[in-house]
Amino acid sequence: MGMDKTSVETAAGTEQAGASALEGVSTMGAVRYPVAPGYRVNVRSGPGTQYRIVRTLALDVRVPILCQTTGERVTGPYGTTNIWDNIASGEFISDAYVKTGSDGFVAKRCG
Repeated sequence: MGMDKTSVETAAGTEQAGASALEGVSTMGAVRYPVAPGYRVNVRSGPGTQYRIVRTLALDVRVPILCQTTGERVTGPYGTTNIWDNIASGEFISDAYVKTGSDGFVAKRCG
């Protein structure tokens, strides 16, 4: 996805370099990844902008990735991708807005 996604903020807010299998922060058993700073990302009912907006995320939040799927190709602060992250039941955001530490899949495939 073009931009460097190899460092991740920790719960304390500092940056750590490294490429582990899971670049997110574990909170109560669920790994959460930071959404790009300064973006209020629309959460969709499916993996594309043609799907209904379910809600809009607050600024500077972290999201769990329950599973990932392919869908519409989207360009965001972390490059261009067709990967969509399922963050809750019936809720998807483009991986182009999530700092996972990888240009590929970091969670199981949906379905």
